[in-house]
Parts: sequence; structure tokens; C-alpha cells
Amino acid sequence: MKKTLILGASTNPLRFSYKAIKSLLRRDYPVVAVGRKAGFVDDIEIQTGYPKINEIHTIMLYLGPKNQKDYYNYIIGLAPNRIIFNPGTENDELIELAKANNIKTVIDCGLVMINADTY
Repeated sequence: MKKTLILGASTNPLRFSYKAIKSLLRRDYPVVAVGRKAGFVDDIEIQTGYPKINEIHTIMLYLGPKNQKDYYNYIIGLAPNRIIFNPGTENDELIELAKANNIKTVIDCGLVMINADTY
């Protein structure tokens, strides 16, 4: 299963990052969450900072481009197979950086991908 990092995770049920965590859990995907504020979504702890995480397949971004800069080294250092840029998170600079590090980039809605079984 594709271990997924939700970057920009929130405990707010109205946020798309929250909905993505719930959708992934319903389909038994392993989920790790990192956000600006600590908390929980079900049993998933939202960590803060730059926690060490092994074997991330996909990073699903829920941070706008200006908030992504602080995470560039962290994202590249995790060496994911792919990064999903959700609507509003598209960032040419990070896309180029990812491609230079052999990380696939996808511009799409992660929730739609999960629900359409194209994840």
C-alpha cells in the first residue's frame, strides 16, 4: 500500500486535508500527517515540524506555494515516489526541484483520485 504523507494536515473537518486523511483511512492506506498545529484525526497524529518518516510513497500537498518553501528540503529529503499538488498548491519551483530529484509530480485533486480509484 502507498504510505502517504498529508502535508498541511488539519483537525478541521471542513478542510480538504482532513477529508483526505479520512478517505485514505477508509481504504486502508497507511497515513502520516504533518501540519502547523498538533492534533489528531481519528488515530492519526498530526505532527509538527519536520519529523523523520521512512518509506513515504506519496506526499499530498495541502499548503499554498508560499508556505511550501520552508518544506523544500524536507520534501526532497523524504524521497517520495510522487508529490500530488492539489488545486491551489501548484508550484513550478517545487515541481522542477522534484523532477530534478526523480520525484514524479501530479497536478490533480487527491480526494478525487482516491474516490475514483486512480490513486
